[in-house]
Amino acid sequence: MQHFVNVILPIPLAKLFTYSISEAEATFLKPGMRVAVPFGKSKIYTALVNDIHNNAPAAYKAKEIHQILDDRPIVNEIQLQHWRWIADYYMATLGEVFKSAVPSAFLLESETLILKNHAYDVDENTLQDDEFLVFEALQHQTSLKVHEVAAIIDKKNALPVLNRLLEKNAILIKEEIFEQYRPKLVRYVKLGKEYLSEDRLALLLQDLTRAPKQSQVVLSLFQLQAGNLKPIKVDDLEKMSGGSKAVIKSLIKKEILEEYFIQTDRVNYDEGVENISIKALNEYQKKAFEDISENFEKGKVTLLHGVTSSGKTEVYVKLIEQCLRSGKQALYLLPEIALTTQLIVRLQEYFGEKVSVYHSKYNVQERVEVWKNVALKKDKAQIVIGARSALFLPFSDLGLIVVDEEHESSYKQFDPAPRYHARDAAIVLATLHKCNILLGSATPSIETYFNVQTGKYGYAEISRRYGDVLLPDMELVDLKEETRKRKMKGHFSERLFNEIGETLEAGEQVILFQNRRGFAPVVECTTCGHSPQCPNCDVSLTYHEYKKQLRCHYCGHHIALPESCPACGSQTLDTKGFGTEQVEKELETLFPKAKAWRMDLDTTRGKFGYEKIINAFEQQEIDILVGTQMLTKGLDFRNVGLVGIMNADTLLYFPDYRAHERSFQLLTQVAGRAGRTKKRGKVIIQSYNPYHQILKQVTTSSYEEMFKEQLYEREQFKYPPNNRIIKLTFKHKDYNKLNEASEWFAQALRNVFGQGVLGPEYPPVARIRNQYLKNIIIKIPKKQSMSKTKNSIKRISNSFNAIAQFQSVRIIYNVDHI
Repeated sequence: MQHFVNVILPIPLAKLFTYSISEAEATFLKPGMRVAVPFGKSKIYTALVNDIHNNAPAAYKAKEIHQILDDRPIVNEIQLQHWRWIADYYMATLGEVFKSAVPSAFLLESETLILKNHAYDVDENTLQDDEFLVFEALQHQTSLKVHEVAAIIDKKNALPVLNRLLEKNAILIKEEIFEQYRPKLVRYVKLGKEYLSEDRLALLLQDLTRAPKQSQVVLSLFQLQAGNLKPIKVDDLEKMSGGSKAVIKSLIKKEILEEYFIQTDRVNYDEGVENISIKALNEYQKKAFEDISENFEKGKVTLLHGVTSSGKTEVYVKLIEQCLRSGKQALYLLPEIALTTQLIVRLQEYFGEKVSVYHSKYNVQERVEVWKNVALKKDKAQIVIGARSALFLPFSDLGLIVVDEEHESSYKQFDPAPRYHARDAAIVLATLHKCNILLGSATPSIETYFNVQTGKYGYAEISRRYGDVLLPDMELVDLKEETRKRKMKGHFSERLFNEIGETLEAGEQVILFQNRRGFAPVVECTTCGHSPQCPNCDVSLTYHEYKKQLRCHYCGHHIALPESCPACGSQTLDTKGFGTEQVEKELETLFPKAKAWRMDLDTTRGKFGYEKIINAFEQQEIDILVGTQMLTKGLDFRNVGLVGIMNADTLLYFPDYRAHERSFQLLTQVAGRAGRTKKRGKVIIQSYNPYHQILKQVTTSSYEEMFKEQLYEREQFKYPPNNRIIKLTFKHKDYNKLNEASEWFAQALRNVFGQGVLGPEYPPVARIRNQYLKNIIIKIPKKQSMSKTKNSIKRISNSFNAIAQFQSVRIIYNVDHI
């Protein structure tokens, strides 16, 4: 009987692919193991076993697998079920979910090797110069990689040269698989076996009197061993003895010392003082904790609605402690990597080394280690803190999921596919594990609060700040009026300027929020009105002062700041609008004694970018922190007396049905960073329209009022939570072809769904990286089946792809578009 295996390939294929295997392989293989398989003409991919069966594929002859890469599954059955749900719900393929879910080190790829063809004599005179360089290099080396060939001929694209050499039979091409993950080995030493007896040791020390440096190393080894059962690192011995590497090397050579290696994880946290007594909950937290426990018993997803600084984290800690006591794993999801920095320290105080962290700022090797620790249920991975990708870890015994700041749009993956929402995917994961899930926020999303109102979710509330500190005092400043009276100092109103001065004098810190990075979003010639545009996207270039350049925030294109207008040649270039960089620059002039710093995408690119800024601000080395929305999310700074919002209007007037909800959330969250300990904080919101309904609701903390108003509006215009939304984005470099294709698709959708189809319409930025974009939005009423809707879209898509002229038009599906 023949045996076959269906595998998931890390490429966007609609179906699983089948390969043939031997009987021995069939008994050894299990779903979730990796196998290397040939695919296409010569490529070898790492695929994941989905199932083993005896049915040969009808459409093609099954190839044999290349090799088995694991001796046990790296992905478990619950994960596979979760992946299938994500692929199905978010209209992605299993291959895309596989590629997104596992650390890239698990996706071994074949590398093309170039070998000399020994079976064929090549006449060197027929070779061109660049071909001869490659041919000559192969005389001295057994093989070359493609990037090495590119370096030899000094060209970015080496493929044309390789193709010519292949035609002349001068080279052969081979695909070889290589492993990306390498375990970290730490070098240790101990005394050689021969010298373990006292007699031999005494003789050794006598012999070494003539070599004082070697003698010092051996004596230092004894000192380190005294009362210490831990193995001794070579580095520690070197430091202690003051001996060089060469001295230790010669002792190992003489077999007086014996070296050995131990595999260790790359990320090790200093052992926390485990179980520092967890803070006692106050009466409001206790009540919330009891309500949550009650809802968990009913098996409900529960929302914890606690005002900013009400001590939600303490409630989470209590729930995690309960979860660990029952021997289960806990997952703590955060929307922003910056938040993990503060939280790790807090959780370690309570749980010591049981905490692991998983997010994209960690390198591939470190992520593999966390993955393996979670799979093996190691102690050090009982609690995992992470951004949305932590959802995909191989949990086998999950007891609790906490989704903190559940309203955050960062939980939605935008590119590449699968475009999933981590909060919703976490709820499904909790169902699969039959575990508890808690959503926490000071400003819950409309959808979540709607689910509470309809009884679908449980609810718990903390309406007072921890320590009964009052919510900050909020004040609106009319920029229109201030400008008219000429009271503005740069972009600071007189009121904000004075308050910053007073706060700094009182020895407190200030946070300023401006949701734009760079110096100015537009540079304009005041003579002819020309503004430099990005050649690849339909946006103006943003001016970055510190690099003296204009940059595109969509494709990364940049040019040096021109000295004169490229259009008319006059020197009258001026900037319009302002970003975090300009605010920072103005602060240097207005408050020369204060230390100001920026926290935006430009200053937090490195692995420890967030950590450095947050720690410096906590240690009060920074007086004023200027930042984008990174600042708004759950950070806990004890000494902030004032929060200033530079311009609230940029949030309010955004072409999006969620703009008002988002503005309320962002402004409330950033205001919540003020006055978190004893003294009441102050918040100043600058706006050209201080009478806007949302700004009033923010200043009076009227979440309920905002919710009712937004819900009513969305019911009128058929937006979530009463309706579902699927957004289709069409991409193509040819403007006319894109128009034609999107119109055809929209018409086909209207024939099926009638009035629920909006578009096709250009987004605010209609061209990115030389690709034109057009959107169609489908509104799906609650009573309409979501799966039938998706099937109809897929059927239309299949017909669309069958039309030759539309085949090159790319369609992106975004389910539950945010």
